Amino acid sequence: MGILTFKNVSKSYGEGPATEHVLNGIDLDVAEGEFVVILGFSGTGKTTLINLMAGLEQPSEGRVRYRGKPVTGPGPERGVIFQSYSLMPWLTVRGNVGLAVDTVFPGLSRADKAAKVAHYVAMVGLSHAATRRPAELSGGMRQRVNVARALAMNPEMLLLDEPLSALDALTRANLADEIEAIWQADRKTCVLITNDVDEAIILADRIIALNPDGTLGDEFPVNLPRPRNRMDMNSNDTFKRLRAQVTKYLMDVGIEAKVEETRLLPDVTPIHGVPRAVAAAAQSPIEQRYLDFSQLHKVYPTPQGPLTVVEDFDLKIKKGEFISLIGHSGCGKSTVLTMAAGLNDISKGVIKLDGRAVEGADPERAVVFQSPNLFPWLTAKQNVAIGVDKVYPRASQAERQDVVEYYLERVGLADAMDRPASELSNGMKQRVGIARAFALSPKLLLLDEPFGMLDSLTRWELQEVLMEVWSRTKVTAICVTHDVDEAILLADRVVMMTNGPRATIGRITEVNLPRPRTRKALLAHPDYYTYRQEVLDFLEEYEHGNQSKKTTGKAPASADAEPVAAE
Repeated sequence: MGILTFKNVSKSYGEGPATEHVLNGIDLDVAEGEFVVILGFSGTGKTTLINLMAGLEQPSEGRVRYRGKPVTGPGPERGVIFQSYSLMPWLTVRGNVGLAVDTVFPGLSRADKAAKVAHYVAMVGLSHAATRRPAELSGGMRQRVNVARALAMNPEMLLLDEPLSALDALTRANLADEIEAIWQADRKTCVLITNDVDEAIILADRIIALNPDGTLGDEFPVNLPRPRNRMDMNSNDTFKRLRAQVTKYLMDVGIEAKVEETRLLPDVTPIHGVPRAVAAAAQSPIEQRYLDFSQLHKVYPTPQGPLTVVEDFDLKIKKGEFISLIGHSGCGKSTVLTMAAGLNDISKGVIKLDGRAVEGADPERAVVFQSPNLFPWLTAKQNVAIGVDKVYPRASQAERQDVVEYYLERVGLADAMDRPASELSNGMKQRVGIARAFALSPKLLLLDEPFGMLDSLTRWELQEVLMEVWSRTKVTAICVTHDVDEAILLADRVVMMTNGPRATIGRITEVNLPRPRTRKALLAHPDYYTYRQEVLDFLEEYEHGNQSKKTTGKAPASADAEPVAAE
């Protein structure tokens, strides 16, 4: 028998017809010293599962045991690290960790307590920040304090409830590596809840899927040597095979086709003159420089003098081409995008769309931001209609309504069109944002980290939605992202930016993979991991602030080179 066991555990909330069944018939056995990862979509009961392990909640049916004894409440032998930091804002790093030590080890001398605090603060790499308060720390540093505080309680088992999900990709990867190193040193039993497949494979001895119906799904043993280097994994056949298996399973059980085929798009033309959306790109002649960034600069005035954020950004994009723009935080990706949208003044150079210089915002350039910024009191349909009514002034009310409903159906919201935005999940709100952008029949679609606030598996789902709708319109598109897999999945070319300031194009990779694309199909393609390695190599080169403009790889740094033809 393991250190932690679940026997036929179910958890429900409410009574009678209002009963919500969250977990159903969970049988689980976690061995001592094992690192188990529970992987599942949002809303599948992952946090409820951790709360049952921690003793913060009790099962409706079945039993949870720790070392053979019923779990009836929290205990110091089970340390919990939550997604939110929950730090005392008036205490320093040392003070927050010391609070845990005082609680669990009240009999220690002051010197011994101080030594213990210093040990764990050093373990998470925060000795240099020991006297800072939470407001002076980055998100990653705050989560490190959270980890140190849990470790300082010297628990036998660590329960980690999506502790890295609120962090940027680089910080998340670095902290995951630190968690693995800490686990390796102490061999504490660990259970991690996550929605990130790569994170699961890097950390786990065993991955267990949590199905949308609250049952445990397939198990995947991870037979990879430790420590697991992320760059090495990309060329490891076992890693690739396991990644494909887990991805396929999760997509099969969790991502269902939510699109119906009941509505037709009316034959109406928007005010900026683009033909009806479905036929727009397919019937138009391909133009080599449909979107032209020419020697683009962005300079901000500062008290210390002018600060050049983006320098000599030069890119020519064909009509109907999909570009992914990737680079580390602060490299100017979003600055380039907002200049293309007309939301940010150009300091030097020019952006031309369809032969005309971009000046100010215009519905011919639709933008999907990380947060869709919906009016919460309006329905999904009304939020989309605001733009459609302005863009199709010559269409009848019925035709405009058909445009709205067609795109909401395309993004899988056929049954939620009349729900207020305030009642929609984050993923559903972003679907409305995507529908709103496509409904404008823009000449250019600009996406600024459109799925950045969503969990990994919801991202997958919306990437599939975006690809499906884009394949019908072939609208020229640029997507800013920090996600390597997302960049390759979406793009005809991946444009990589050097670090700022003075950020520019460092490398361009042409993605010659067949369309239409799905994540499962790409993972099985023999060339996929070659493209992934090119992007990873570039990002690693600039990971530590390398400012060089050295261009590596087969693609030229100058984007005057011929772009990939749109499919």
